[in-house]
Formats: sequence, structure tokens, C-alpha cells
Amino acid sequence: MNTTPKWQIRGMSAFIIVWIGQIGSLLGTGVSNFALTVWAFETTNSATALALVAFFYMTPLLVLSPFAGTLVDRYSRKLMMAVSDIGAGIGTIVILILYSMGVLEVWHLYISATIAGAAQTVQWPAYSAAISTMIPKKHYARAAGLDSLAQSGSNIFAPILGAALYGLAGLRFVLWLDIITFVFAVLTLMIVFIPNPKATAEGDESKGSFLKESLYGFRYILKSPSLLGLQCVFMVGNFFATMAYTLVPAMILARTGNNELVLGSVQTAGAVGGVLGGLLMGAWGGPKKLVYGVLGGWAISGLVGTMVLGLSQTWQVWGLAMFAGSLFIPIINGSNQAIWQRKVSPDVQGRVFSIRRLIAWLVNPLALLLVGPWADVIMEPAMSGNTAVGSLLGP
Repeated sequence: MNTTPKWQIRGMSAFIIVWIGQIGSLLGTGVSNFALTVWAFETTNSATALALVAFFYMTPLLVLSPFAGTLVDRYSRKLMMAVSDIGAGIGTIVILILYSMGVLEVWHLYISATIAGAAQTVQWPAYSAAISTMIPKKHYARAAGLDSLAQSGSNIFAPILGAALYGLAGLRFVLWLDIITFVFAVLTLMIVFIPNPKATAEGDESKGSFLKESLYGFRYILKSPSLLGLQCVFMVGNFFATMAYTLVPAMILARTGNNELVLGSVQTAGAVGGVLGGLLMGAWGGPKKLVYGVLGGWAISGLVGTMVLGLSQTWQVWGLAMFAGSLFIPIINGSNQAIWQRKVSPDVQGRVFSIRRLIAWLVNPLALLLVGPWADVIMEPAMSGNTAVGSLLGP
């Protein structure tokens, strides 16, 4: 018997409401992250410090992913999403308290990032698996495009708001805004109905102890060479993209005298490209052979975006490169998401999607550990001195 309250909103309308909540949460987090990035760089003048914040966020997220997937499949996906938002909000509250007391230091951001990473472990698999039960299969790619649109749309306004609010109202106000948006995201979850997935043979096969279920995602992907190969493409691409884009804030701030408005403008240009890509993916639904969207998008985004971004010297070219590279990201991610949602049964998606993310991001912590010292100790002296590298790439 269905005991779900009749007032809870269902179907595509429910997805849109949750999507709006995610936009608010993404915007608040983006503004907060931008302000904290500027604060950390002003405090340390170090690319390594920025990279370590990302490292401490990503490491618990990866380590806990197999167990998070089991929680997502065993319990309510709506509950898991709410727990994730609340946990991330607690991390922001800790930073707000420390800053208000006048004792905030950069290493505190590492602790907060660890808390947020652990909390966010269940967010993405729960959200992705929930969508699979909320809307028809034919809308999966469009929903993924709308998700990319939300991400990119928040990135348009987050740098602008982050630069403006950090300069005018200060870090304390920005952190309060982040907390409010977390509350808003949780409230949107309370008014919608997210169906539980129907039992399948794959789901029955995966049942067992908590450890057995946590390892099921590995077994599932290893049995499918095509899905494993797809994620290996993301693993290699993410390694180099992580190194490149982690350095973008430090590169721009260092070359513009800590001008947060230039940094915000360049990031906004990238976000505009992402929005247009998200709109395109939402309306189009991706190529008929979705794998072409993944592989073609990676090739074009890397060549047009990342390479030009690293070789350029002016904010105008940085902006154009960020725009061009970001334009294809919704097509890459939307096509990939639709492939997995169509091929994996909904009642095991939490476990499979968690391992899928683990494979794709496995080497990202290594990239984050390498990129800061690589920039500070090796590349910066090489490009600043009278060397061949410096004459080609230096300021």
C-alpha cells in the first residue's frame, strides 16, 4: 500500500523542483568557494594551498564511494541527498564560526573540505539514481543537460557574486549565503516524491553483506568491457583536466596582481559556454550514438579549451578558451550519464555509479598533489627565468 502523502509532487514536476533546489545549492557553494579561494591565495600566495583544499575534498569522497553506493541503494535516495546537503552545510558552519572568531587559517579549510567531501559522497549517486525513477528513459540525456545547465548557470553568477560580495560584504556574509542555500535545497526535497526502484534480477544477485554489496559495483563494471573502457577515458582525461584547471585561479591571480574581478570574468566566460552547452544538450538530447558525444567532446574540449588556455597571456583569450572548452562539457557528461542510466538497472545504480565515479576520479588526488609543487617549484622558476620555456610561455 502506498502511504506517500498526496501533497508531495511527482514526475517531471518533482524533478524540476529538485533541480531548482540544486541550482540554489550550487550557487551558494560556488560563491563560497570563490571567496574562500581568493582569501586562501591572498593569505598564502601559493598554488599548493589551493590544490590541497581540493585534495582533502576529493580523497574522502573517493575512499568512501563504494560504501556510499550501498547506502544509496539500501535506503531512501531522498534521505541520502538531504543528509549530504546537511553534512556539507555543517562544514560551512564550522568555517563561519572560526572566521567570526578571527582564528581561521588555511589548514582549517582542509578539515572543512574533508567534511564536505565525506558528506557529498552520497549526493551524486543518490541524485543520479533518483532521476532514473522519476522520469522516463527518453528524457535521461535532457535531464543530464539540465543538470549541466544548473552547474554552468551557477558558475556564471557565482564568480560575479563572489567577487562583489567578498569585496563589499566580506567572507562572513558569503558563508551565511551558502548555509541558506543548503537549507533551501533540503526543503525542496521535502515536498517531492521520489519513487523507490523496482526490484530486478541484478538487484537480487547483488544482495548480501554490506561489504559484498559495496564491492558489487566493481564486479558489474569489470564484466562490461565497454563501460570500463568508457570510464578509463574519463580517468585519463580527468587527470590532466584536474591539473590544468586547478592552476587556473592561481595563474590568473598571479598574472593580474590578485585581481579577483578578472578571475571572476574568465570563470564566468567558461560558465556561459557551459550554459549554452547545457541548453543545447537539454533541447537536442545528444547524438544518436551517445559515445560520439563523449569521445568527440573530450577531444574538442581539450584541444580548443585547455591548450589555448595554458598558452595564452591575456584575459580576453583566457575567457575565449574557457568558453570554448566549457561548451562541450555538458555534451560529454550528458551523453555519458544517459549511457549509464540506460544500461544499469535502477535498483543497483547507487553502487554502480559510485564505483563509476571512483574509476573516473581515481587519479585526481594524485594530480592535485603533483600540480601545486609542479607549478610553485618547477614551472614558475622556469618560466620566470631567462630560459627557453620562459621565453615561450612566461609572462
